[in-house]
Amino acid sequence: MISTQKNIFNDMRILIGITFTLTLIGCIFIYSSSSIYALEKCGSAHYFVTKQLIGFLIGLMAMFGVQWVTPKTIQKLSPYAMIICLGFTLMTFIPFFARRIHGASRWISLGVIAFQPSELLKMALIVYVAYILSKKDWSQASLIYDYLPLLLIICGPCLAILAQPDFGLTATVSMTIFMMFYLASFRSSHLLISILVLLPVGVTLMLLKPYRLKRILVFLNPWNDPLGSGFQIIQSLIAIGSGNITGLGIGNSRQKYFYLPMQHTDFIFSVIAEEIGFLGICAIIILYILLLYYGLRIAYRIHNPFSSLVIAGFSMVTSLQAIINIAVTTGLVPTKGIGLPFVSYGNTALVCNLLMVGIIINLVRQSS
Repeated sequence: MISTQKNIFNDMRILIGITFTLTLIGCIFIYSSSSIYALEKCGSAHYFVTKQLIGFLIGLMAMFGVQWVTPKTIQKLSPYAMIICLGFTLMTFIPFFARRIHGASRWISLGVIAFQPSELLKMALIVYVAYILSKKDWSQASLIYDYLPLLLIICGPCLAILAQPDFGLTATVSMTIFMMFYLASFRSSHLLISILVLLPVGVTLMLLKPYRLKRILVFLNPWNDPLGSGFQIIQSLIAIGSGNITGLGIGNSRQKYFYLPMQHTDFIFSVIAEEIGFLGICAIIILYILLLYYGLRIAYRIHNPFSSLVIAGFSMVTSLQAIINIAVTTGLVPTKGIGLPFVSYGNTALVCNLLMVGIIINLVRQSS
């Protein structure tokens, strides 16, 4: 028993180390990729990295602050946290509070504070689903009386995120929840029925919105419109290809000179590949693989069902976001507005990611 606890704590330390390593990499490349843009648009080359460091400090305070909350309290508060976060997300549809960026209303502004509530909702929803799944044995659950009502409850927050619109985050959260269902021993037939129903719905949603269909067409052949809709992905591929094996050197990216849009947010991976090359991005990809591996290993070793599901959910959603971001920047899937966890610029995302790590530390520490 003591040996098992020691192994869990060792895994947790490695997980924390990976988290801070990725955050440090993020700060370095946020400055490198955004300095020219920040100097031109904001008057200071340090503008975005300074804001990211502020987000990092807030995230650290959240990470340590959550240690004072017991797992039972987290469980009890999870429904209320989900409702509050859903309320903040719905505020993005109120023009007075909404802040539109790149055509999407994913941010709300409350005076001097502006944040992305869907990131909070993502985290709260995972904890809430873990709370529900840990309350009973779902292996014998009824399709009509148990499984479908649970799906309807989850659909509300997912539809709110989708309506912003944020199809990428909706898909990521949905996939994470279905994997949590699998870990909670739901019947395979129930999960299969859901997937067979949701796949056509997802395809329909993509085809109903012209911009989503356009993204698919651009993904299939961006060179059909190299100066228009295909410009971003072509510039991303140029950046990645320019890095070769060892890269051009940190700070020596050419694509950051107003060629590659969103170079410090959704497409920061392209600049990283350009500056540190194939070997560098392989190291970063390995860090994300290890993040998932140690997260799931900790979840497996903890016998508390709620804690195990929360840790697994946080590990999977972070890894899925990393996979989708890297796939987008390398032209493997159509573009989605998903950043690279811990690395891309974005205060709300960074604070929430660090808070998730803080909750994992809390659950591990108090489960021993």
